[in-house]
Amino acid sequence: MTIQTMRDFGIGAGQLYIGGRWVESASSDRREIHNPTDESPVATVASSSIEDADRAVAAARKAQPAWGAATPMERATLLHKLAGLIDENAEPLAQLLTAEGGKLLSESRIDVGFSSALLRYAAESARRLQGEILPGEGRDEQIWIQRVPYGVVAGITAWNFPAALFARKVGPALVTGNTIVVKPHELTPLTTLVLGELCRRAGIPDGVVNIVVGDGRTVGAHLVSHKGTDLISMTGSVRAGGEIYALGAEQIKPIRLELGGKAPFIVMDDADIDKAVEAAVTSKFFFGGSVCTCNDRMYLHRKIHDQFMDKFIAKVNALKVGDPTTDVNVGPRISNVEVEKLKKMVARALEQNATLVSEAKPTGSTFERGHWFFPTVFSVSSNDVDIMREETFGPVIAAMAVEDFDQALAYANDSEYGLSAYVFTRDNRKIMRSVNELHFGEIYVNRPSGESPHGFHTGYRKSGLGGEDGQHGIEGFMRKKTLYNNYA
Repeated sequence: MTIQTMRDFGIGAGQLYIGGRWVESASSDRREIHNPTDESPVATVASSSIEDADRAVAAARKAQPAWGAATPMERATLLHKLAGLIDENAEPLAQLLTAEGGKLLSESRIDVGFSSALLRYAAESARRLQGEILPGEGRDEQIWIQRVPYGVVAGITAWNFPAALFARKVGPALVTGNTIVVKPHELTPLTTLVLGELCRRAGIPDGVVNIVVGDGRTVGAHLVSHKGTDLISMTGSVRAGGEIYALGAEQIKPIRLELGGKAPFIVMDDADIDKAVEAAVTSKFFFGGSVCTCNDRMYLHRKIHDQFMDKFIAKVNALKVGDPTTDVNVGPRISNVEVEKLKKMVARALEQNATLVSEAKPTGSTFERGHWFFPTVFSVSSNDVDIMREETFGPVIAAMAVEDFDQALAYANDSEYGLSAYVFTRDNRKIMRSVNELHFGEIYVNRPSGESPHGFHTGYRKSGLGGEDGQHGIEGFMRKKTLYNNYA
C-alpha cells in the first residue's frame, strides 16, 4: 500500500497552517512521527514554539470580525465544501491516520467518515441558531436574548481520533461565527495538518482555521492561558483536563472538557446473552480499547456470569492482533509509554488477587518491532481493585459477578468517572431506573458503543465539563447577550 504523505498534499516538514497559509515554524525543532506498527518513520513535523501560537491567535483574532459578520448559511456553505473534500480524500486520509496512529484501516475509515458527518451536521444547524424574544416589564419594551460567538476558540485534541475530534471542534466553532486555533496531539498531528490544507482548498477565509503542532504542556498550555483565546475546547486525559481547568481559572475562561471514562457494562439475567457478548467485545476492543467510551468493567448477574464469560472469552481468544492494514481485529498501541502503563496495570491486578482468565501471547516476527499489547481478561471479586477503578485505555478488561440490579448500579456509580455506561436487560423498569439512577452522561441500552452527530456526548464528574455533538454541543460555542429594547 502506498500511503500518501503530507508532502503529497503540498505541506512541508516544518510548516504550520496560520492565517490561511503554510508557513515555517519559528522554531527549528522538529518531531519525528513513527508508525506504531513497526516504529518506521512516517513524517517530520514542526515542534511549534510559543511564538507560533501567538501568530496563530493573532491571525484568528484578525479574521473573527468578518467571519462573525458572515451569515450562518454563508459559513455553512464552506463547511459543506470541507466535508465534501474530506469524502473525496477519505482513503488517503484513512491511510495516513493508520500510519501515524496505528488504528485499523477499517477504523480509520470510520474516523474519517464521522468527521465529515460532524461537519455536515454543524453546517445543517446554521438555520437553527436561535435567539429569544421575551416581553419586557414595562410598556413598549422587549427583552432580546441573542446567541453570539465567543471569538477565538482554542481546540486541543487527543491522539485517538484525529479526524473526528478536529471536526468536533471546527464545525461548531465555525458555524457559530468563531475562529479557531487547533492543536492536535503531538503523537498524531499529520491527519490534522492535511485537514488544514483541505480547509484552504474549501475556501475557508484566511485565519479562520489555524493549526499549530507542539507539546501540550508548552504550546497547549500557552493557548489556554493566552489572553487572545476566548473559549477552550479540549479532548484528552483527566490529568491534562485538570491542568487546563486550573490554567483557565486564572482568567475565569470558559472551558469545555471531554475527558476519560471507566464505562460499566451491566448485564442482567434477562438479557439476550449473545447480543450482550457481541456488544461487549465490540465496545471493548474497537481501536484496542483506546476509546473513552469503551466497555471498561463488566458487572454480570450471577445467574448468567459463567455463561456470559465462556462466550466472551471464546470471542476474545479468537481476536486477531497484527498489522492494522491487514484483516485483523486489534492493532498496536500508540506508543511504548502506553504499553508500559498497561503492563503495570496487569501486574497490579495480579497483586490485588485478580484472576487472569485470558491472555494472548505474541508469536512471530510481526511483533519484534512496534508497540504491542494483547487482549487480556480478568475476573475479580471486589469492586475496589485498581483494574475496576482506573481507566485502562487499552485491551484489558475485568469482570465481576453481582447479585442483582441494585448492586450493579451501586458498583457502577462508585467511580470518579461518569462518561458512558452500558445496560443489557429486557426489563423496561430496569431501563427506566438506569435513566434515573445511573449517573453517567451517556448510556447505551442493549447496543454497543457509538455516538451519532445529532446526539449529545457529555460526561459527569471527572469525565468532563460541557459536552459535544448535536444541538447542545453547538450551543456550547455561543454565549448569550441580553438586550432590553425600549421602542417607545
